[in-house]
Amino acid sequence: MRQIVVATGNRGKLREIRALLGDDFELTVQSEFDVPEADETGLTFVENAILKARNAAQHTGHAAIGEDSGLEVDALSGSPGIYSARYAGKNASDTDNNQKLLAALAGTDKRTARYRCVAVFMRHAGDPAPLICEGTWEGSIGITPAGDNGFGYDPLFLPANSDRTAAEMLPSEKNRVSHRARALSLLAHHLTAWN
Repeated sequence: MRQIVVATGNRGKLREIRALLGDDFELTVQSEFDVPEADETGLTFVENAILKARNAAQHTGHAAIGEDSGLEVDALSGSPGIYSARYAGKNASDTDNNQKLLAALAGTDKRTARYRCVAVFMRHAGDPAPLICEGTWEGSIGITPAGDNGFGYDPLFLPANSDRTAAEMLPSEKNRVSHRARALSLLAHHLTAWN
């Protein structure tokens, strides 16, 4: 089994990635190699995912998965987008980000939104053809937070055709339908030949 470094320090993302890719791959978080966080200077999810994967591969010498994801709100022209994790500031908590989002949507009925995830696999730091997979999860933004599962905007995100937020879903339910599940399912399919 070949080792893949996951370019994240986010434990919630790591749990989901491990659950979605299963036991087919030996996944190690980049912090086990003391890899510094990549500067997310890209202007798109794809650019940031590539930066993360390349950084992890360069520092470890192993294949790497970089993932970038966020929430796109239609009434906010796609914001917070690539800035989802730091929407309310560099060291913002999930609660801070959720409160800022609710304030930004105050007074509007247009609450449609989607989670987007881009997962990138690089065989090595100089990989000229990284594997890029994308998934989206359509829904809307609720009025008040609900639920204790998940992370990020999950307490506000109401998946399409659901009366429960993503944070009210069991992790096993979310891992079947989420944006990350869709992107990583595609990635796992393509990685089967590599492994």
